[in-house]
Amino acid sequence: MTQEALFRARAEIDLAALRANVRALRARAPRAALMAVVKSDAYGHGMVPCARAALAAGAEWLGTATPEEALALRAAGIGGRVMCWLWTPGGPWREAVEADLDVSVSGMWALREVTRAAEKAGRAARVQLKADTGLGRNGCPPAGWAELVAAARAAEKAGTVRITGLWSHLACADEPGHPSIAPQLSVFRDLVAYAEKEGADPEVRHIANSPAALTLPESHFDLVRTGVAVYGISPSPELGAPADFGLRPVMTLRASVALVKRVPAGHGVSYGHHYVTGGETTLGLVPVGYADGIPRHASGRGPVLVGGEWRRVAGRVAMDQFVVDLGPGGSRSRRGRRRCCSARATGVSRPHRTGRRRRTRSPTRS
Repeated sequence: MTQEALFRARAEIDLAALRANVRALRARAPRAALMAVVKSDAYGHGMVPCARAALAAGAEWLGTATPEEALALRAAGIGGRVMCWLWTPGGPWREAVEADLDVSVSGMWALREVTRAAEKAGRAARVQLKADTGLGRNGCPPAGWAELVAAARAAEKAGTVRITGLWSHLACADEPGHPSIAPQLSVFRDLVAYAEKEGADPEVRHIANSPAALTLPESHFDLVRTGVAVYGISPSPELGAPADFGLRPVMTLRASVALVKRVPAGHGVSYGHHYVTGGETTLGLVPVGYADGIPRHASGRGPVLVGGEWRRVAGRVAMDQFVVDLGPGGSRSRRGRRRCCSARATGVSRPHRTGRRRRTRSPTRS
């Protein structure tokens, strides 16, 4: 029995495609450094191998959400600039300082905690001040910016922190021409100018996420943070398909067909019978579902590649399976064996993965 026959399903990760995507994104923002965001296990693609591939292709920074993710990169021997931004009180501040991570600070409580950690570590913490320019999530609101900058500058003068970055996040860069974009950029410029007037001398200023990196050169500043685009996913259909930006999907999800059967015309398929066959049809059962990363919105649409031909998902995707409409004649190989199906997919959970080097192991927008 071959190794392929042992798998119900697997996700193949093409690191060559990831490297090509990083190069394509760098070409889109030639005057800015590039951060490859590898949070959430690199969007389900495998954090450590994807981080190494991104750095090899020219990414100057890596970005994670949590400090635990960033520390895992250091534990894997990955050096260079690594930034993490999602902190809670009592987090591993000292470990982050000692690992030379860039930590994001959005409020006074975080600045106090990282300052105490730096004092215990006996070295300055690398701190990036985040401003909320309109996204309404993390970040210091403009009304509190002067206080945060003043406290950070005082800590910098005391030698406990180094202000390495000033940053923010766009809310609607994936909607071309959205009226919030220009005001956010204006607020960001004003807050950066104020911090610099107060003596901050950051290494990087950044606000651009994947869609902004692709379409808003005025937002590039010193650094662009690219997330889904690194993995060959367009951040918005309105902006274009991945190929329009020179991007290639990094993940291919493959599964064996578990069952093939003929059904008559008018036969309902899956929950709710939202899909009904128009004529005598061959259906194929694929043993993966939304728990494996197949998006629920694929229900009734697809597409799924079966035996070299694109087929439609019939009915609703279930947690562990979905049905493919193979058409009147079905889809079989020359030897009559049921073919494997594959689909481009990403998800936080995934089946066995293999890279183009046949790497095998067991088992969200920026």
